Amino acid sequence: MKENPKKHILIIEDEPAFIEVVKFVLENAGFNVISALNGEEGLEKARLLPDLILLDIMMPGKNGLQVCKELLENEKTKDIPIILVTAKVAADDIRIGLEAGAFDYIKKPFNKIELLARVKTALKYSDARKITLDVEKRNMFTATVVTANHKIRQPLTLMNLTSAAIKRELEKDEISKEVVLKKLKFLEIAVKEINEVLKQLQNIKDPVFSEYTNDIQMIDVDNENGK
Repeated sequence: MKENPKKHILIIEDEPAFIEVVKFVLENAGFNVISALNGEEGLEKARLLPDLILLDIMMPGKNGLQVCKELLENEKTKDIPIILVTAKVAADDIRIGLEAGAFDYIKKPFNKIELLARVKTALKYSDARKITLDVEKRNMFTATVVTANHKIRQPLTLMNLTSAAIKRELEKDEISKEVVLKKLKFLEIAVKEINEVLKQLQNIKDPVFSEYTNDIQMIDVDNENGK
């Protein structure tokens, strides 16, 4: 059974013959393959956001470890899984690559089964991670809405009641300036509270969640600001 043809793999490798062999194997497995012959070209083509990158460590000019570091430091490409590829490499180089964030490594020569197994594993991990991130984003959005609704409801209620009180006062034959000004202060307090909640939500970097109701969470704004 072939893989999803929409999966794109970028090969960054300075040996054209090796690229052709790997490309043949991957395309027969249903992948779309693009290639780059050096680090600079690889960084350029990585902007196309492939689903996976096979990256040779030993390349002239900008080597694979340098390319790996730049890809993982770039906000747009940092989540693309990278498999390091090499014929001869020191254990420290592999360690550096993996610690930098590369997903896996494979040594030359390798057989078709090994290559496809590692590629499929990396892609499955990437897909699972994307699903997890999507769920986290949805949960964060829901929690933000719930928090805003919960925290802002009271000052909005105060604004509504105060507005109605001001309207009643203005309908009187004799309007008390003192009463109107007092009510306006309530409006100012409510607006200040709402602005404070919005400011707190905007400044949250590492949200702490608390249970709200029916398995719905809200952001613990008070906890965040108490850090």
